[in-house]
Amino acid sequence: MSTLYRDTAVVLRVQKLGEADRIVTLLTKRYGKIRAVAKGVRRTRSRWGARLEPFNHVDVQCYAGRSLDVVTQCQTVDAFGSGVVADYSRYTAGCAILETADRIVSEEGGEPSLRVYLLLVGAIRALSGGERDASLILDAFLLRAMSHAGWAPSISECARCAEPGPHRAFSVQGGGAVCERCRPPGSVTPSPETFALLDALLHGDWDVADAAEPFTRRDTSGLVAAHLQWHMERQLRSLPLVERRAPERREPAVPRPPG
Repeated sequence: MSTLYRDTAVVLRVQKLGEADRIVTLLTKRYGKIRAVAKGVRRTRSRWGARLEPFNHVDVQCYAGRSLDVVTQCQTVDAFGSGVVADYSRYTAGCAILETADRIVSEEGGEPSLRVYLLLVGAIRALSGGERDASLILDAFLLRAMSHAGWAPSISECARCAEPGPHRAFSVQGGGAVCERCRPPGSVTPSPETFALLDALLHGDWDVADAAEPFTRRDTSGLVAAHLQWHMERQLRSLPLVERRAPERREPAVPRPPG
């Protein structure tokens, strides 16, 4: 990395530093995850302090330091934050997405993580738009991020012996779907609709995902959260706050008889 560099990034989190500064954690397109000091951004006269807020997609210029880089310029690419924080369900799902990206991508070595960056931008853009259920967007991001990390649950074949499915049992410790021979103690038996939703979210089949019933979405969210935290070996602080609320289906209107 050169002494002065520029890249697009998503703001993952911010921390106060001193009286007027912030430490900003960014997931960048070309340089991976970085931590940088934004000087003076907490002052009311700061020209670009509001741009360095979580969820925002920005174009930043930084100076590479020994321990922390220094932000020297910042321009807004997409102001996703305003669309996300306006709704509680979108906000809590967004916090879980940012925390997951922060945990999955290592800060050491400055290695790029382009796939997670693109997944993150797409997920935050979808949350900001508000066109889909926030919990579906969250679970789709978590599954695809786990796929990048090598943790994706097996869905269509046994996680232990690779026997083609469909299978009835799911084991978080076992790696996903398991056949009757390989089924370990403590496995659960999700519905076929839950397996179908897992597969749809992992592969982006939104027609199937949007049509899923509320109880199927809740069961799927539970499996995804348990699988993620098992492999991370720690609980995400933001996940318990996520509002799991699926839109209720409207019954078709019954036409009134004439007269």
